[in-house]
Amino acid sequence: MKKILLILFVLLILFIIGLLIRTLTYPFTRVKKSAATPVQPAVNDSLVARFAGGIKIATISIGDSTLFNHVPFEELNSYIRHNFPLIYRSLETYTVNGHALVIRLKGSDNSLLPLVFLSHMDVVPPGSAAIKNNDSTLFQPRDQAIPPVSEIAEEWDYAPFSGAVANGRIYGRGSLDMKGMLFSLLEATEQLVREQVQPKRDIYLAFGFDEEVGGVRGAAKIADYFKEKGLKFEAVYDEGGLILEKGSVKGISSDVALIGCAEKGFLSLKIKVKGLGGHSSMPPTTSAIGKAAVIMQRLENHQMKAQIGPIIQNFFQQVGGSMPFASRFAIANRWIMEPLLLAQLTKNHSTNALVRTTTALTMMKGSDAPNVLSPEVEFVVNFRLLPENTIQEVRDHVEQATSGFDVEIEQVDNAREASKVSPTDVKAYKMMEASIRRLYPDLIVTPYLTVGGTDAIKYQNLSDHIYRFMPIKINHAEQQSMHSTNEYISIENYLKMIDYFYYIMRHYDDETSAKTD
Repeated sequence: MKKILLILFVLLILFIIGLLIRTLTYPFTRVKKSAATPVQPAVNDSLVARFAGGIKIATISIGDSTLFNHVPFEELNSYIRHNFPLIYRSLETYTVNGHALVIRLKGSDNSLLPLVFLSHMDVVPPGSAAIKNNDSTLFQPRDQAIPPVSEIAEEWDYAPFSGAVANGRIYGRGSLDMKGMLFSLLEATEQLVREQVQPKRDIYLAFGFDEEVGGVRGAAKIADYFKEKGLKFEAVYDEGGLILEKGSVKGISSDVALIGCAEKGFLSLKIKVKGLGGHSSMPPTTSAIGKAAVIMQRLENHQMKAQIGPIIQNFFQQVGGSMPFASRFAIANRWIMEPLLLAQLTKNHSTNALVRTTTALTMMKGSDAPNVLSPEVEFVVNFRLLPENTIQEVRDHVEQATSGFDVEIEQVDNAREASKVSPTDVKAYKMMEASIRRLYPDLIVTPYLTVGGTDAIKYQNLSDHIYRFMPIKINHAEQQSMHSTNEYISIENYLKMIDYFYYIMRHYDDETSAKTD
């Protein structure tokens, strides 16, 4: 017996040693300290002023198309035309579906597939927001598109559509999401025109005007137009990932550039639960709302299976070398540690979204009176799908959760499958990495899964290389300002963003341009 225990003990020791060796030899990507001096674009007041002026135009998205206010979008198109005269004198420009803007910089070689850079003109509302410095007129409705703001429920340091420049920052709704990227693309293109640079391949800019409410009238119409023209693209570049400062990602001791190589799918289902109605003085044993509560508990307590797909595995390989030993141990020995690794990832809502098709109960409707039992209760559940799951699998999951109850299940909004995963071993990705490292030599560049929706999904049939990344370095607080109060972008970030896009546009077909060492 002692001999058997000794053998088992020795085997256990050898097993642990094997795990340790695997951890120490696992091919994590190492962050190389670069001797290169980071590029620091010179401050240019005219660039900043043009961008700030664009923020002042309140191009707010409204979900109800009948309330769409076209005036500010016409103003923004006019503002762009006036402030970027070289583009309009020298390049092909046109609008799609009234307000979406397309710009084409013609290349010298028609045999090469073009590049397209996306952005969007619209912004989310400022909230019931801060009206400061006598800016209340900015919130009054034009054509009754936006309800008037009657109260100040939130505080902005500068009015949401002031375009204020202070403290090395540019303030206002849309400064981060997404007018900063839109104007940086325009500035990079105008600079190419000014320098009389003709790239080898065509370069397109495509700016939608309703991304914040689905992109159906903007990006979708542009993509349809390109499809009708028979266009295919070498690469599609859109918003998505960011550069997160060291400390923003728990456990990673480095700045991290997150390049969205895929985005999650979307499905919202309205579930109507039937029961007995009547007066609350004589209630049934189980009401419709009680039945709905059981179903909702099932959906929350038994969610879609967590899993580490190829894109997240690639992410771990890139960032693992900058993580503590315990994390490296779990990643390197995923074959045995995956249950523990997933248990840790699913504890946090941010990392849970990377490894699971998420379940979110968002809306509910029942009785309109406190003493009336509704014979029908409805609620909406929203799913964001991993690339490893399908809409049909989610529907089957919901069918199982509602089994035993009298229900009707109805899809609401536009559902979409998760996107394809774009590769990282191609020029389109390597050019991004090269351009990033000119500005930030010592960070980690990694593929990532974009959990929100972008206009890029509309281009699925037009390119196999779709990447979602905005080249700005921000901390957690700045990230939280998107769609919230006090949204701003630093002047340094804005100028570096111009340089980032200029580099890709100008050097995409240079023989040595994509080298990152």
